[in-house]
Amino acid sequence: MDFSLSNEQRSWQMLARKFADEEIRPISLERDAIPTARETWTWDIIKKGSKLGFRTMAVPKKYGGQETDFVTQALVMTELAKADSAISKAFSQNWKWSHLISAACTDEQKERFLKPFVADDTFVLGKGITEPGAGSDNRMPPTDDPKPGLRLKAERHGDEWILNGEKAFIANAPIGKLFFVDARTDPTVPLKQGITMFLVPSDTPGFRIGKVFNKSGWRFYQNGEMIFENARVPHANVVGEVNGAVRKTGGAGGDTTGGDLFGDLELSANALGICDDACDSALRYGKTARQGGQALFAQQQVQLKINRMYMMTEALRSFVLRVAWEHDRKIHSCNAGLAMNYSCDVVQEVTELYMDIRSADGGHMDPHTDKLVRDSFIWSHLAGDSVSRMKVTRRIIN
Repeated sequence: MDFSLSNEQRSWQMLARKFADEEIRPISLERDAIPTARETWTWDIIKKGSKLGFRTMAVPKKYGGQETDFVTQALVMTELAKADSAISKAFSQNWKWSHLISAACTDEQKERFLKPFVADDTFVLGKGITEPGAGSDNRMPPTDDPKPGLRLKAERHGDEWILNGEKAFIANAPIGKLFFVDARTDPTVPLKQGITMFLVPSDTPGFRIGKVFNKSGWRFYQNGEMIFENARVPHANVVGEVNGAVRKTGGAGGDTTGGDLFGDLELSANALGICDDACDSALRYGKTARQGGQALFAQQQVQLKINRMYMMTEALRSFVLRVAWEHDRKIHSCNAGLAMNYSCDVVQEVTELYMDIRSADGGHMDPHTDKLVRDSFIWSHLAGDSVSRMKVTRRIIN
C-alpha cells in the first residue's frame, strides 16, 4: 500500500496549508471568543476559501467542481483543521452533502442544485435529521416499533408535500441555502421503512430557522433549529423513492453511500488536524518555557507526554489515509467507523496531554489551549454518542 502523494494531492495540501496559516489562524481565536453564537460566523473566510475551491472540492467536474479524490479531501481537511477545526468543518460539510447529491439525486436535481451551488460563494449545504426528541435513536431504531426516531411529518397533496415539525442542532441551519431533510411519510411502520428524503431550499414557503445554539466548542460552526409550519416542497424534490430514504442513501444515520460514507472520514481527518496543532504547540512550548532553570522539555515527564501525543497522532494519520485510500478504491469496510471511534479517543487524550504540559505555568489556561480542548470534546457527541457509534461492531462480524 503506497501512501506517497501525487503532485496534485501535494498541491492541494500546500494550498490548504498556506490558506490556513495566512487566512484562518489569524482570525481563529477572535471568532471563537465572540459570545453570541450567530455572530461568530463570517462570510469573508468562506468566500476567500471558496474562490480557491475549498467549498466545492467534492463536486464532479461536469458540474463545475474540482472532483478531488478522498485522499486529497482528507489532506485538505487536516490542514484547515490545524488552524481551526470549526472553520475546516464549515467547508467540508459542503463536501459531505455534495457527495450525497452525486450518489442519490437524479440528473435533473443535480443540474438544478449543483450548478447554483458552484456559482455562489455563499451557497452552503446542510441536512436535517436530529429533532428535539430524536437523536441517537435515528441511528439504531427498533425494527418492530414505529414510535422511536424522527417525527417530522410529510403529507402529499397533489404535486407537493406539506411538512410539519422541527429539527434541532442542525449544522449550517442558520446560514445554509439548501438542505436534505428526512421526514416521516408513513408513521405506521418502523423508521427505516417509512421515511422520505427531501431537498428543501432555505426560501421554501413555511420553512424558517429558529434559535442558533451556543456551544462550548466549534463556536464558528453554526447549529440551529429548523421549523416547518405547512412548508410546501414540490414532489420533484424527493430524493430517491417515497419511504425509501434508507434504501436509496443510507439515510437516518445509515452509512452506505454519499454523505454518510464520507462522514466518518471527515471527522477523523478533522481530529487529526487538531492533534497536529496540539503536538506542534506542545513541542514549541516545551522548548521555550523554563522551569527550575532549564527548558521544560528537559523533564522526563514532559518528554513522555509529548512522545505519547506524537505516537497517537501518527497512528491516527495512518488510519485516516488508509480509510481515504479505501474509499477511492470503493473498498467499503468497518475501517471508517473504527477510525471515527479511534479519533474521538485520540483527539481528546492528545489535547488533554497538551493541557497538562501547559499547566506548568501555574494552571493558567491560554486561549489557544482552551480552544483545542473545547473543540476536541465535541467528538463525544458527533455522529451519535459514543455508545451508539459502537454499532460499527456489527460490520466487523459481517
